[in-house]
Amino acid sequence: MVPYISTSEDIVSKPIHAVLIDKYDGWLKKQTDFVKKWLDQHGFEAKDGKFIALPDESGAIASILFVHAKEDWHIWSLAALPTAIPVGAYHLEGKVKPKQATDIAIGWSLATYKFDRYKKSEKKFATLMLPAGADLEHVERTVYGTNLARELINIPTADMGPKALEGAASQIAGEFEARQMNIIGDDLLTYHFPMVHAVGRASDQAPRLVDMVWGDADAPKVTIVGKGVCFDTGGLDLKPSSAMLLMKKDMGGAAMALGLAHMIMHANLPVRLRVLIPAVENAVSGNAFRPGDILTSRAGITVEIGNTDAEGRLILADALTAADEEEPDLLIDFATLTGAARVAVGTELAATFTDDDELYNLIYSKSVAEKDPVWRLPLWDEYRSLIDSPIADINNAGSSSFAGAITAGLFLKDFVKNAKSWVHFDIMAYNNRERPGRPQGGEAYGIRTMFEVIKERFGG
Repeated sequence: MVPYISTSEDIVSKPIHAVLIDKYDGWLKKQTDFVKKWLDQHGFEAKDGKFIALPDESGAIASILFVHAKEDWHIWSLAALPTAIPVGAYHLEGKVKPKQATDIAIGWSLATYKFDRYKKSEKKFATLMLPAGADLEHVERTVYGTNLARELINIPTADMGPKALEGAASQIAGEFEARQMNIIGDDLLTYHFPMVHAVGRASDQAPRLVDMVWGDADAPKVTIVGKGVCFDTGGLDLKPSSAMLLMKKDMGGAAMALGLAHMIMHANLPVRLRVLIPAVENAVSGNAFRPGDILTSRAGITVEIGNTDAEGRLILADALTAADEEEPDLLIDFATLTGAARVAVGTELAATFTDDDELYNLIYSKSVAEKDPVWRLPLWDEYRSLIDSPIADINNAGSSSFAGAITAGLFLKDFVKNAKSWVHFDIMAYNNRERPGRPQGGEAYGIRTMFEVIKERFGG
């Protein structure tokens, strides 16, 4: 079931007239005087994306007029409609290409997402009849994966701490019969995840490493690492209260990893999938790690702690090292890593880092097709000296306030040696403003893009 998308043949639906701006005058001439008068009385202007409900002469809704500039249907083309037009069933009049039909259905359904776990809502939305040619299974997996990520991010830390995040992963693993190992608390030291342990040990919820594996062992290896900081106080380098308000979203990378993993397994893509989520809370207590401490990572690289609020790269480093040990064909990490990335590209683009030009070109082309925007920032090696340490192999914060997203990417790069391709996404994981199909709150970045990248690279 896809929310507010119907395939029933028993439902009577009303048409959505999609009219190109340059054909609007011709369309209008064919309408009744009643419709012409209605449009005139409401001051309707034929501009891109404008729409209006058209009644019949009894006053009942007869159809929807939607005006668009070009026939470039995409995921958000009709996404403003389900929340704005009267509740009921509608169908898109005319033919669109199969991918366009699929995208329109995805965007329509995503627009109906609401976070009502704590405040129940009776709000209903308009239903779209599945357009002819649409891939219903792909609509289902994309909507589910996206809304899964949104929901996990929106749930506050009291109900989405490290243990609950592990449970969310276990539920997905169970659905697809994936194998999952959870390394918890002091066992992280036994299994050589020392920086995950150090970052999370101050919380009353033990830190953990979730390790999920699915698929044929002989298939190409795709590994996804997701930053799972369920709440970030900043540690002893404490954040101001205003900067903590959205820190429930600091596990957004883990949410992306699980959303994308669900899509991959649902589609049964021919890959050996591994998902690694270091799940911690960066809290403050007597045993919290400190500025000036030196940690020895899983890779054996020593890390001077320049700032305890740069904790995400520490837990990612151990997880990336574990991923890298088996030389994956593609290694992906998602992380709400730096404010510097938000300064560089804003909140609505996924800052993207990779040294693999061929991979990035594919990522970019898919991101354009999916309306899932990315923007490449450089792994500029000359900035590597900014995170040098005189007493350790590397510093987690470095000596400069400039190029913070790049130096964070360079920090992670030191822990990726064997993967055939690696890409790092520094994401917001949150909509600060309402846009069609994208309500304010938790959001999935890059997972539609990366699903298509994986599908093209490895088949399916």
